[in-house]
Amino acid sequence: MRSHYCGQVDRSLIGEELAVAGWVHRRRDHGGVIFVDLRDREGLLQVVFDPDDPDMFAQAERIRGEYVLAVRGLLRERPEGTVNPELPTGEVELLAKDLVVLNRACSVICAYVIRSLERSGGS
Repeated sequence: MRSHYCGQVDRSLIGEELAVAGWVHRRRDHGGVIFVDLRDREGLLQVVFDPDDPDMFAQAERIRGEYVLAVRGLLRERPEGTVNPELPTGEVELLAKDLVVLNRACSVICAYVIRSLERSGGS
């Protein structure tokens, strides 16, 4: 199911097909392209859902915070101007080819609990 952990993906894997799994940390819709920051025990990886695949894009539109996903896709370099130097994986993104929602979450409650723990420094 998984070929790599999210936080261990880097430039050396550009052009390879990878399989990752994790929790949706953040989901952003930027003018028809959906970005998901996928989180696992090793870190975050940006996953891109392109509208050129209408079925998968429709599925990605329903993704919410803390859903658990398995994603397979092609690792590519982020476009110029979109690199995130704050992340170890900030130079790359995974262009999704296959998506499986492994579990849905009650995202409002989960997000509240996680943010509260982050603010308090608790675990």
